[in-house]
Amino acid sequence: MLSAAEFDRLVEAALRDIPKPFRRRLENVAIIVEQEPPRPGLLGLYQGHPLTSRSVFQGFTMPDRITIYQGPHERMSRTPAELKKIVADTIWHEIAHYFGMDEPQVRRAERNMARLRNRRRS
Repeated sequence: MLSAAEFDRLVEAALRDIPKPFRRRLENVAIIVEQEPPRPGLLGLYQGHPLTSRSVFQGFTMPDRITIYQGPHERMSRTPAELKKIVADTIWHEIAHYFGMDEPQVRRAERNMARLRNRRRS
């Protein structure tokens, strides 16, 4: 089990690995790490107003929130490399929600990315 600071560093590294064009568009979003999710099965949770539903007429709003749950990630991982990959995948998943993708769209995009990775390896 990693300390909270060590897990935070994994999350920070995953954020740095997000391509710059996406990172630059992340505005008014807080990335939070908590130990356990409010319900089983969650690795991360996006709470906020996706970019696609925002209006120029909106006034000040509280930051959107992406929460990454440490406990489930650690229980799912058998190796440090696997933990790093699952954290990175979760960050991507939640950021996709921030950009307006719903759950089926995110899942489809994840399958497409996995196919591309497998093609590159062969």
